[in-house]
Amino acid sequence: MTEGTTAAAEGGDTLTRLEQEGEIAADYLEGLLDIADLDGDIDMDVEADRAAVSIVSDVSSRDLQKLVGRDGEVLEALQELTRLAVHRETGDRSRLMLDIADYRAKKRAELSEQGAKAAAEVKNTGEPVKMNPMTPFERKVVHDAIKAAGLRSESEGEEPQRFVVVLPA
Repeated sequence: MTEGTTAAAEGGDTLTRLEQEGEIAADYLEGLLDIADLDGDIDMDVEADRAAVSIVSDVSSRDLQKLVGRDGEVLEALQELTRLAVHRETGDRSRLMLDIADYRAKKRAELSEQGAKAAAEVKNTGEPVKMNPMTPFERKVVHDAIKAAGLRSESEGEEPQRFVVVLPA
C-alpha cells in the first residue's frame, strides 16, 4: 500500500469506528427515552473526529429540557453514561458529544460570542482577561473563538473552577 492509500484506509477505519460509536450511543439513548417515557428522535453525525449524537423533538422540547437540566448538568451526566455504554461495547474510550434539544448548539453560539467580546477587550486594552469558570466543553469553544480572533488563550485553575485567560497576541 502507498502512503496515501494507507491514510485513506485509516480515515475510513476511523469513520467506521465513529459511526459504530454513534449507533451504540443511539441504541442506548433510545432505551433511556423509552424508560423515561419521553419522545425524541436520535440524529447521528461525525464532527471534528468524534461521534455526535443529538436528541431532538418536533413537539415541545419541555420534556427534553428535563434531560438537559440546570446549566446542562444532566446532559453532562448523560453524555458520560453514554460514553461508558460505548466503552462497554467497544472497549475503546469514546469522545462522543451528546446534544439534547439543541442545548449545546445554542451554548456554542453564546460562548463564541463571549469569546469574541473578550478578544475585542484584550485587543483594545492590551491586558489579559480572565473569564468565569467553565466546563471543558465550554472552554474548548471559547479557546476556538479566541484563536479565530487571532489571539492566544490558556486555561488556569483546578476543576470545577477552571477558567480561560485571554492573552494579547
